[in-house]
Order: sequence, then structure tokens, then C-alpha cells
Amino acid sequence: MGERTIGMWLYQNGGGDIIQKKIIEQLNERGIEVIPNINLRDAIAKNGHILYERDGKNIKLDKLDLFFSYNAGEQTQYQMYLYKALSKVIPMINSFESFELTEDKFHTSFVLRRNKIQTADYKLCHRDDTWQLKKIIKKWDKMVYKPTDGWGGVGLTKIENEETLDMLLPFLNQMDLRFFYVEKFIDYDNSDFRIDIVDGTYVGGYGRRASGTDWRTNVTSGGSVFKREIPDSVIELALNAAKVTGLDIAGVDIIYDRKKEEYIVLEVNGIPAFITPEQEKIGIDYNDKKIELIVDLIDRKTKK
Repeated sequence: MGERTIGMWLYQNGGGDIIQKKIIEQLNERGIEVIPNINLRDAIAKNGHILYERDGKNIKLDKLDLFFSYNAGEQTQYQMYLYKALSKVIPMINSFESFELTEDKFHTSFVLRRNKIQTADYKLCHRDDTWQLKKIIKKWDKMVYKPTDGWGGVGLTKIENEETLDMLLPFLNQMDLRFFYVEKFIDYDNSDFRIDIVDGTYVGGYGRRASGTDWRTNVTSGGSVFKREIPDSVIELALNAAKVTGLDIAGVDIIYDRKKEEYIVLEVNGIPAFITPEQEKIGIDYNDKKIELIVDLIDRKTKK
């Protein structure tokens, strides 16, 4: 291996393979060798080392100068377990601590609110205290049940009245959940901002709009992406959210609360996708800037 060697696991769909090639080329120009496509699913831990076989040889991942993990769609609990172990001995992007925080919606909202960053009002209660949910639906009128983990809007359920809640609870109980997390439904215009941050620097942003049949803006839930002017206040809010959560790379989702007349952070994502070729066609194009900032970040973190 070279003077500096990093491991990388970056998603390959949606133009990810092209992004990976550009990152590797720029890192190589700086004398940084890259071992790509390291899926921790195929690694094993043995006697103080985490080993990954490639071309008949065992690579000691714990001896790398850094590991860059960037693949939301193929995560498993085993990978996360090794991710946590690696984060204790080598630099990671993102650190496991920050990644784990932002994978959990309750803990993210808790930390943001503790740092005076506005989020939707929320409530976490034990599964045996469902009376708390009935109490809160009367106060809020509408709320959203959210799995504390997950991405892409999967599992989000809008609860519009107590009857809807009564219908939902049996299904939640069947899932053997230990607690329920709900957020107050925000009166917004069915659009949001996705703001990309790398190493404390604003990279770019765009808008997402819910379809006519769904209230969620996530593309995987039928939402669409559009080019959008980003107000300075939205950028500042996203920068603060990324700083508070400790993420090196962050995608911050922000909406405008029409009732309170203020922007709020809806979610902080530790693996925000790069701009796709389809999105580039409508004028959203800041991948090169994002790549450059990531390369600078890796260079800085691996200097001995």
C-alpha cells in the first residue's frame, strides 16, 4: 500500500460509479491510494484486527489511514457493528458517533432542540403509555408517526385524528416496538429544501416537492426535485445543524412552518446522495464542488 491508503464503500447506482471514479482520481493525484468497494458485510474481525479479503490477500482495515463509508441503500446491522469498531481506531467519514446520532430521528431532534435549533415538536413515549399519544393528538390535531431509524420516508404515517391512531396502534404493537416517536404535523407548502454541507462548508441545495397524492417530499415516496433559490437563513440553519450533529458530510432537510412563520430542520442525513444525471439536466450541478471538498477533507484527515 502507498504512503496513505484509504478504504471506500460508495453506492454505485444513480451515477455513484462516476462519482467514485472522480474521487479516486483526485485522491491519487495527492498520493493517496484508494481501495474501493469495501463492503463490511464481507469483512471479519479476528484477534484485534478487522480483515477484508481482496485478490486472495487479507487487508487489515484497522491499519488504513481512513475509511469512507457512503452507501445508505445496502446497510446491515453487521456492517454497522464493524463500522463502530473501526471508528474507534481509524478516522471515519462520517464518524460512527455522528452517523449513529443522525440515523436516529429522536436523538437527532433531541440534540438539535437542546442546541436551540428549531425542529418539529415531538414526543417519545413507552409502548405501554399509548394514552400519551391520544392526549397529544387532541392537542396537535395532526401528527406523524416516524420509525426512529430508516430513510427515504419509509414507514412515515400521517395521523389526522384519534380514530386513525386507534387503527394504527394494533399494527405498531404487532411490530413489537418498545417505544413510539411522533412529531407534530407542520403546516407547510408540500415542499422542502435539501442542503448539502461538507466539512462545515455550504456546497449547494435544491428543492423537493410532494406529489399530488402524497404529503412526503422524498423522491422514493413520489416527490420530485426542482431547482430552487436558497435563502441565506436556510443555509445558516443547515450549517448549524451539521455542526451540532458533528457530521463531516450532511444533507439537511428544511421546511417552512407557515403557522410559526419560521424555517425548521426536518431531518439531518449522514449520506446525502450526489446529484444524479437527471437532476443535472435541470440545472442542479454541484457534484464537482462536493467532490473537491470531500477530497480536501480526506487529505486533511489522513495527513500524518
